[in-house]
Amino acid sequence: MNRHARFDQRLYPVAALLIAVALWQAIVTLARVPMYILPSPLDTAQALIDDFGIIVRHVGITLYESALGFALSVALAFALAILMDGFAVVKKSLYPILIVSQTIPTIAITPLLIIWFGFGILPKVLVIVLVCFFPICVSLVDGFDKVDRDYLNLFRTYKASRLQTFLHLKLPSALVNFFSGLKIAATYMIMAAIIGEWQGGTEGIGVYMVRTKNAYALDKVFASIFVIVLISVVLISILDRIGRRATHWK
Repeated sequence: MNRHARFDQRLYPVAALLIAVALWQAIVTLARVPMYILPSPLDTAQALIDDFGIIVRHVGITLYESALGFALSVALAFALAILMDGFAVVKKSLYPILIVSQTIPTIAITPLLIIWFGFGILPKVLVIVLVCFFPICVSLVDGFDKVDRDYLNLFRTYKASRLQTFLHLKLPSALVNFFSGLKIAATYMIMAAIIGEWQGGTEGIGVYMVRTKNAYALDKVFASIFVIVLISVVLISILDRIGRRATHWK
């Protein structure tokens, strides 16, 4: 993709977003919509400036929970994906259970984790693991399955061990799928942390949102939503950049 195409790819969504924000501001101003119903973009920006220090402190807690949960998700997903790829009986036994587990609403599990493990950081980390583990693991398993059979036969011809085949063929081939799963999980992890904080917490951006909502300070709620979206976009961009570097040979 040349530079002009990349510029066009970024220009159109940015232009559409700016138009939407301008329309939002115009509608709220002209219709004189009360702030407790719908704050304007300018009200939201002012709330972000006024509560910036408080929001940053709460966001720091949420990011810490998210980082722990995400790291555990990657480690567990890698371990289980390797087991399912290496042993057919493990895949046949666990893969259907993984699929079924995703039909359980996260918001229904969170209160149980809080009852079992208290109001500390552990229930939030566990919620993040439950949400993020699945897309990473399934992406890796699918990546291992999609390795070109001709390459596998070539490695067998050269009498490569299972470890050599995995390190030099299966893992590099599955990296594209792996980073796709990581980007999906990155969008989920902040959401999962916030759900955990909504259900029971004393700190974090989710707690801040609940408190401001209960006070009908919707400008502050919108400010926190803006920060959450910004963080998610930055995380996805970082993972996308790392993924393109890791799979440059593609």
